Amino acid sequence: MEVRSVDDSKVEMTELVLPSHTNNHGTAFGGKIAAWCDIAAAVSAQRFCRRSVVTASMDELHFLQPVKRGMVVILYAQVNQAWNSSMEIGVRVEAEDPLSGSRVHCCSAYLTFVALNAHGRPSPVPKLDMQENAIYIRRGEEANERRDIRLQMRESRKKRRDEQQQK
Repeated sequence: MEVRSVDDSKVEMTELVLPSHTNNHGTAFGGKIAAWCDIAAAVSAQRFCRRSVVTASMDELHFLQPVKRGMVVILYAQVNQAWNSSMEIGVRVEAEDPLSGSRVHCCSAYLTFVALNAHGRPSPVPKLDMQENAIYIRRGEEANERRDIRLQMRESRKKRRDEQQQK
C-alpha cells in the first residue's frame, strides 16, 4: 500500500476579493468563499492521491469574520485523514488587509473527497502518514469522529426514507 505524508497534500491559495465577489454590504459572498474552499481542498486531495477526485460533502461552514472588498483571502488546505477511497481535507480561511498586513481567521471547513479511477468509480487512496506529529494525529482522530457522525446521519436518512416508502 502506498503511503503519503500530510505535507504531500498541503496547499496555500490566495484570492483577491474583487467587487464582483461582494454583496451590497461590501463583503464577500459566502458562496464564493465556499467555492474557493472547494478548489483548495480539491487540489489538496488530488495532490495526495494523484488521481481525479470529486467532492462528496462539505461540513458546516461558519463565518467568524466578514471579508471585505479589497482584502486578500488566504486558504490553507491539507488532508486530515484518508480511508478507503475517501479523504477529509481541512481548509482554514484567513483574510489579510493588504495595507496593514493584519490577518484574521474567517472560517474553516472540512470537505470529503472521493478518488476516482479511469472509469469514474471510487478508487483506493494511499495510507496517510501522520509523521508522528501530535497536531496531525489529533486532526486525524477528529476527522474519524466527524466521519462516524456523517455515516450515522446518512444511515438515519436512509432509514427515514425507507420508512416513508413503506407507508
